[in-house]
Amino acid sequence: MAVKKYNPTTPGTRFRISVDFVELTTSKPEKSLLAPIHQKAGRNSQGRITTRNRGGGHKRRYRIIDFKRNKFGVPATVETIEYDPNRTCFISLVKYEDGEKKYIIAPDGIKVGDIIMSGPGATPDLGNALYLKDIPLGTTVHNIELQPGKGGCIARSAGTYGQLANKEGKYALMKMPSGETRLVLLTCLATVGTVSNSDHSLQVLAKAGRSRWLGKRPRVRGVAMNPVDHPMGGGEGKSSGGQPRSRTGLYSKGKKTRNKNKASSKLIISKKKNRK
Repeated sequence: MAVKKYNPTTPGTRFRISVDFVELTTSKPEKSLLAPIHQKAGRNSQGRITTRNRGGGHKRRYRIIDFKRNKFGVPATVETIEYDPNRTCFISLVKYEDGEKKYIIAPDGIKVGDIIMSGPGATPDLGNALYLKDIPLGTTVHNIELQPGKGGCIARSAGTYGQLANKEGKYALMKMPSGETRLVLLTCLATVGTVSNSDHSLQVLAKAGRSRWLGKRPRVRGVAMNPVDHPMGGGEGKSSGGQPRSRTGLYSKGKKTRNKNKASSKLIISKKKNRK
């Protein structure tokens, strides 16, 4: 995977950096695995804005992804590696021996023609989905379940992964790139490998129009508003007094946002590292 810099032939390409999509093998998705997406644009059922700075963007269709990987013991062949407008990583179309087709999150390094499998009989090779109890220590995994049978919900975005550090009793100790260490049941499924498109974070949009294509509308800074509109508004010139806070007055830097009574909090051994 590599990034592509553009010759500044126009103002919009002067600072543009995008992902080089050389890994992709097709631009046409599988029709049977498409579903419509109804644009909400940050509005509620009454049509009122509940999330600002959202709206517009290119029309999309949802790709139905198999996060559960519960078709055990049936080999599948990787047919394509495709772009998905609804997520940062790439997806792969796999075809099982019985003829069924499914989309999965594409691991980094997977190729067309590779054979993958799920379940207890699978080997810990790239793209295979196994129970954590069957995966060797030190293996990097993605699409990790938190509840057995519910489907993967951790490490699904571009370039993410978890590392199996230890096995204690009925739990596996997982280390995340964020620095968080948490316990996950050994009966949960995970897919071997790192998520594809690891260079996604290196992209530079370079112009406002590309943000609009993604459904992002302009965002006005709080210090540029009047005092009636924002707690940080007003003042002479570029004065910025007081603590950074949201439009509703809540502190926006350093305040803990996780619910203390959340059931899974007891499974977190160490929290994320503070980024300075």
